Amino acid sequence: MNLLISNDDGIFAPGVRALANTFAEAGHRVTVVCPDRERSATGHGLTLHQPIRADEVEGVFHPAVTAWSCSGTPADCVKFALYAVLDQRPDFVLSGINHGANLGTDVLYSGTVSAAMEGLIEDIPSIAFSLASFAAHNFQPAANFAQILVQHLAQHPLPHTTLLSVNIPPVEEADIAGVCLTRQGLRRYIETFEERFDPRGKRYYWLAGEVAKEIEQPEHLHLSTGIPTDVHAIQDNYITITPLHYNLTDVAGFHALREAPWFSTALHPKRTE
Repeated sequence: MNLLISNDDGIFAPGVRALANTFAEAGHRVTVVCPDRERSATGHGLTLHQPIRADEVEGVFHPAVTAWSCSGTPADCVKFALYAVLDQRPDFVLSGINHGANLGTDVLYSGTVSAAMEGLIEDIPSIAFSLASFAAHNFQPAANFAQILVQHLAQHPLPHTTLLSVNIPPVEEADIAGVCLTRQGLRRYIETFEERFDPRGKRYYWLAGEVAKEIEQPEHLHLSTGIPTDVHAIQDNYITITPLHYNLTDVAGFHALREAPWFSTALHPKRTE
């Protein structure tokens, strides 16, 4: 298979090296295009007001891997790869393995998920992989599972182009409880801005949020609350697979507005001749 791999932790991050090398050793054609430095929590930002610089990188990955370092965001990296590096469209866009979880509303900020989302926008099956701990450093169980999952999806494609957000618990392979199909959870953070002063006495602030708790949600469209969230399942050492899409239309909100008596009268006044 022809695989494009990116991330938001940067070209020298151990997670992307484990992912790319595992696929290269299995005989796949692997191209890596990653930010030249950590670009975590950049969301789906693009570089529009300054040039993007990129260089090939040697001696970091498996010899069969073609690797590029890019000054842009994770989404920039995927765009650059698709239109300036690759000579054919990849079969999959893979992002990660992120050092830290991407659970619940994390996916809205995540550069890892955004890189995969860029692949989805281009109608390419895409997967974001995250190791659910900043303290853990063994990415191989996640890389091994990535290879198994991609092989199954290649042989049994999903009916619609989909982005899968996959979180792997930070435990040994033998201690993984299984694989769980999940819905996206909702995590609230306690946001704090720590006030500091630089050596010249000028004030600045450092965002230091921490997870408060997961918020219980009502039934999500056609998905029952009986289906576990990614936040809950990862706590039980399950690998979580959450299908995502860029279409953020709120179907319930749409129907509520359409059926509201005030909507047609207040916002659509009759024309005067």
